[in-house]
Amino acid sequence: MEPPADSPRSDPADRIEIRGLRVFGHHGVYEQERRDGQVFVVDLTLELDLGPAAHSDALDDTVHYGRLAERVAEAVAQTRFDLIEALAGHLAGLALADAAVQAVTVRVAKPEAPLDAQVDEVAVVLRRVRATAGAPR
Repeated sequence: MEPPADSPRSDPADRIEIRGLRVFGHHGVYEQERRDGQVFVVDLTLELDLGPAAHSDALDDTVHYGRLAERVAEAVAQTRFDLIEALAGHLAGLALADAAVQAVTVRVAKPEAPLDAQVDEVAVVLRRVRATAGAPR
């Protein structure tokens, strides 16, 4: 369903955010991290045109964030990476697999990172943009 010609255009900054997805996984450089595992906290910010969904009220016009959260949780639990940078890159790829997503920012945090210093967490944040962002779908 096309929005009426006089309807407001969507902002390129439209986004869907998934915050605080906590998943147990076995990522890390150290053998004990790979063996014992730990909790990882993932945040995703999806950039996409939400105008069609705002107009139609149809799930088919947006990203099913519940399914994406399930895929991300499964990936954290079932894959193995030495670096959380590599894990974040893999998760960005999962988000960009949906043609509606124009860009994604992924934050992966390790609240229990094995450090000699006292910190709340260590995290990486990366942003990936679809090569054809802005192209009609």
